[in-house]
Amino acid sequence: MSLAIGRRDIARAAAAFGAVLALPVLAQGKKKDGAVIGMTLEPTGLDPSAGAASAIGEVVHYNVFETLTKIHSDGTIGPLLAQSWTVTPDNKTWAFTLRQGVKFHNGEPFNAHSVKFSYERAVAQGSVNKDKAVFANILNIATTDDHTAILTLKHPNPDLLFQLGQTTASIFEPKSVPTNNSQPVGTGPYKLERWNKGSSIVLARWDGYRDAKAVHLKRVTIRFISDSAAQVAALLSGDIDAFPRVDPRGVPQFRSDKRLQVLVGGSRAKTIMAMNNKRKPLDDVRVRRAIAMAIDRKAVIEGAADGFGTPIGSFYTPGSPGYIDLTAVNAYAPEKSRALLKEAGVTTPLELTLKLPPPPYARRGGEVIAAELAKAGINAKLENVEWAQWLSGVYKDKAYDLTIVSHVEPLDFGNFARPGYYWNYDSPKFNELWARINTTADTAQRNQLMAEAQRLVADDAVAAYLYQPTWVTVAKAGLKGLWKDAPIFANDLSALSWQ
Repeated sequence: MSLAIGRRDIARAAAAFGAVLALPVLAQGKKKDGAVIGMTLEPTGLDPSAGAASAIGEVVHYNVFETLTKIHSDGTIGPLLAQSWTVTPDNKTWAFTLRQGVKFHNGEPFNAHSVKFSYERAVAQGSVNKDKAVFANILNIATTDDHTAILTLKHPNPDLLFQLGQTTASIFEPKSVPTNNSQPVGTGPYKLERWNKGSSIVLARWDGYRDAKAVHLKRVTIRFISDSAAQVAALLSGDIDAFPRVDPRGVPQFRSDKRLQVLVGGSRAKTIMAMNNKRKPLDDVRVRRAIAMAIDRKAVIEGAADGFGTPIGSFYTPGSPGYIDLTAVNAYAPEKSRALLKEAGVTTPLELTLKLPPPPYARRGGEVIAAELAKAGINAKLENVEWAQWLSGVYKDKAYDLTIVSHVEPLDFGNFARPGYYWNYDSPKFNELWARINTTADTAQRNQLMAEAQRLVADDAVAAYLYQPTWVTVAKAGLKGLWKDAPIFANDLSALSWQ
């Protein structure tokens, strides 16, 4: 029974008994203290240091686990577990003053030793932390007392405060680490109540949180809905209260519904068609360039994201420090594409597989791209895979030719220097350039080097760089505190409240 029907029934009953004056009190009820949030992908685990999927952070970041700094929706950085910090003039030694009186969900105290443990674990042998390079740059971690952590860096890092606010820099309680993937223990305002695999995750407000009274929602259910039509239906029916980064295809319906609010914001994500650079004939840069030239980025944006995106020509987004526009590199040119394939000695049609994870942008984008590649003599066989299959088969085992995915982390350009990364790119020239970037403190020089790096990976056509997504969040009109812009993939539940 809906709430509206319930109220009508109450009204009829009240009128029958001559008690109309009592109706407003009965009908109003209590203010909502919970919410149901939609997410496209379900994480395979909940330890943000043990997996690459951004879906982990969407659940736990700032909710279950916390970091020293906090990245806000507008990209600014503020304190979280660290109250304040100082840095030496050479930008190499950072002293963090930690918040006192903070406890983990299991009752253990948060202190400088927790920071040291977490950062050393991130770089230890066997670590699969996707931002391992950030922590590898830390030469020493000194804990002068329980509430001071001093990081000495090998090389200056102007992005450090931002990186220490990302989910991969979460602070862990040492004893809880073995079970964090299924039973996460952090310092955040929410604890895991239950995980209904394949369906939902329920987070409950932790009464032991240092500022529990400021957290308005007692319980938040996160429902996993990958199908575009089901996302739209769930919002229009009221089954879910908000869907951050929803498939934009339903925007016209959402905007015409006064019960809903539509937030359109920016991102630092890069949607690409990755190529396996070590698989023949993709190991030939001419073939990779031919594939990139066969794709009309604007057509992909329209078909995959209903126009909500900006074309990109490299693995970098407009507005980022040192950005240069490289959309003219390997621009749409089907005839040139055919000529390059012929020059590379490729017999057409070239047969390749294109593996597509569940998000609607990937499935729909794959159909558009396959049609465009066919015009250039490339037959891309579409293969839909589930998210866990993509993570194991494509990301881990590199068992693919082509794939479509959005890289949502803003500071992940260094992935081109990661040995064995899933796109199998190995360039001594890029590695040397990236090393120079990481040892350059001067902003202007660093931006100049970043421009060189962007051009190099564009010229090498490591991937077909498609577009920078524009994120759309849809929610019930009364829900406040949602992020409009999303510099990182996070759902800060502590900020949510009902009007």
